Amino acid sequence: MDLSERIKELESRSRHAMKHALTEEATKTSVILPLIQTLGYDVFNLEEVIPEFVADVGLKKGEKVDFALRIGGKLAVLIEVKPITMSLGAAQFSQLYRYFAVTEARLAILTNGREVWFFSDVDEPNKMDKKPFFVFDLQAYDEKQISEFSKFAKENFSIDKILETASTIKYRKAAATYIRTQLENPDDEFTKLVAKQIYEGSLTKSVLEQLRPSIQASLDEVIRDRIREKLNVAFRPEILTVDSNIEKSSQALEQSEIITTQEEIQAFMIVRAIAARVAPVDRVTMRDAKSYCSIFVDDNNRKPVCRLYFNAKSARHVGFFNAEKSEERVQIESLSDLYAHSSKIEDVIKSYL
Repeated sequence: MDLSERIKELESRSRHAMKHALTEEATKTSVILPLIQTLGYDVFNLEEVIPEFVADVGLKKGEKVDFALRIGGKLAVLIEVKPITMSLGAAQFSQLYRYFAVTEARLAILTNGREVWFFSDVDEPNKMDKKPFFVFDLQAYDEKQISEFSKFAKENFSIDKILETASTIKYRKAAATYIRTQLENPDDEFTKLVAKQIYEGSLTKSVLEQLRPSIQASLDEVIRDRIREKLNVAFRPEILTVDSNIEKSSQALEQSEIITTQEEIQAFMIVRAIAARVAPVDRVTMRDAKSYCSIFVDDNNRKPVCRLYFNAKSARHVGFFNAEKSEERVQIESLSDLYAHSSKIEDVIKSYL
């Protein structure tokens, strides 16, 4: 049984427990022990899974955390359980917080048999964060979350990778929350940040209030444009179908040493999608060579848009041209990075029209 199937079984147990598990002990038996098994631990091995784990914390003697998990004899995970009838948002987990500081465990789990909250010490070493970096809902999850969940399994357990994941997820969520807030209602600080770039006068309170609706509207426009660009690449027939010029070039290239890769074609499609906002897409063409792949307007050497340097094994570069035919070469990590250079592509195409 693979992880997805085991989690599906846990989902069934969790839903059943919602109706029948009225106490914390019932939650442990019906959901938490199977959860620990799903993570790859032997629940019958007291050297690996320690119930009612006791450690003296300062003047507090004999306090217990519901479970502690060991890997290779070292304490790795602390687990505190609440009844499935309790919301974790209202749960107190002071014992888990205190134990985290005095044990070698770097991962802590708080769960009520439905939600599984994962904590570490991203903010301050050896001090458990007050907010979980990852929440897994056993009754509502997707494939991406299953992939994240798999990182906590015993066979995959690496505290360095977990901390890296924790940090990435934490700051990504924080950034997304901030951006979402600004989209809905830009605050004064954000409004000032943008206003400094577009307004030359003194930024008085009345000026900020005047600019705020425009800034909010511009944010909405950027989001719409990003969505439109991605949909253009994915669904527009004229982009999905390589034009006759490309087909002719491909036939010629098949008889030479030049090979046009699928990645180059995909990059060309993205450039076309960006260009579609300022020019007819059939005017944007591609021509391959041994060293690089060129994108032009009107298949004209004197109207270069960019060059794709994708032949190197170690890195990919794109050379962007300006109206003076000067090339700026930049490294990209993925094809989606091309969208970050939309303005360069649009500006040079406008100069040729």
